Amino acid sequence: MHTDTTGTTVPETSPAQFLAIPATAVRHTPAGTVGNTPVLWVGEPYCRPRRGFWAKLEGHNPGGIKDRPALHMIERARTAGALRPGARIVESTSGTLGLGLALAGITFGHPVTVVTDPEMEPLMLRLLKAYGATLEIVDTPHPTGGWQRARRDRVDALLSADPTAYCPDQYGNPHNVSAYSGLARELIAQLGRIDILVASVGTGGHSAGVARELRRFLPGLTVVGVDSVGSRIFGQPVSSRLMRGLGSSIVPRNVDHAAFDEVHWIDPAQAVRGARTLAASHYTSGGWSVGAVATVARWLAHTRPETERIAAVFPDGPQRYFDTVFNDDYCEEHGLLGQEPPDEPDEITAPSDQAATGWTRCTKIPIPAYSGKAGTADTAKQGRR
Repeated sequence: MHTDTTGTTVPETSPAQFLAIPATAVRHTPAGTVGNTPVLWVGEPYCRPRRGFWAKLEGHNPGGIKDRPALHMIERARTAGALRPGARIVESTSGTLGLGLALAGITFGHPVTVVTDPEMEPLMLRLLKAYGATLEIVDTPHPTGGWQRARRDRVDALLSADPTAYCPDQYGNPHNVSAYSGLARELIAQLGRIDILVASVGTGGHSAGVARELRRFLPGLTVVGVDSVGSRIFGQPVSSRLMRGLGSSIVPRNVDHAAFDEVHWIDPAQAVRGARTLAASHYTSGGWSVGAVATVARWLAHTRPETERIAAVFPDGPQRYFDTVFNDDYCEEHGLLGQEPPDEPDEITAPSDQAATGWTRCTKIPIPAYSGKAGTADTAKQGRR
């Protein structure tokens, strides 16, 4: 048995049957519209002839990919008694999870407080207010932990002031990982064989959850992580980051370092190029994460055998990025236009070799000591295959 995103318990089944849920089980509610998102073949002209990849369009969920974990984490917390009826939900987010929690609040009857920072897009702030969320905006980044640490400190203060409030803690909550089993099963049902999964990494939830479930059916799967330059997740030195939605100034416990066969760090100019080229060539796009993931998936499609099937997860759509990724003035102000990003990454042997300032690739991924695992992901894979 397993639980879907609306909290309904359904029998264990094959991936193909998972999509064929009887009509009587469909809930005609906002939460019932989450999941079963389409896949799109991204080929010419974005990719070379006979080359391409499949994109899982999570922007077709009402608020994006994080509708899935928001509903799942809140349903699990209610079932376990950690979240009492009518109690407040409080969480830190740079955007998409906030929309998902607003949906969960409406679905399950909870007020929602979203803690964010001044870099959140105005559109997102207005949407969250429209969906009934209360906003708490921190004004100063933490000296070492950046905006994420500052937001989490504010969450702690709000929880102390209201003992009945609940924080789902997307960075360490295991239900943020298990929420994505449905996405993985949808991919298998839609594509059959998958040889390579490409996923952005922020809190670590969807990369860990999708990879884990896919490997139940596809043990030889190659997993490629896409991070941001300036992110600490995979052992790079932390620095200021322009992009939102991927990367982190902390190392979230939900990141499954051992799951990755390689990681790519992408810079903002490369992500903008990917997102804009996708929009012009395939009438689909998204923000920083989508541009970054598409860049890596395209490179893999060109460099791996053409018989290998690549699935890339696109976490959201382009709407919230109208004033950043798709705004010429913004991009020119940050030096993201007027240059030709490279068509292939630099290679480093280990993340500690040098700080990535542009597109960089590494196939040896260190595993943090707190995970209780020694060595690198490279050694962990030897026991998996």
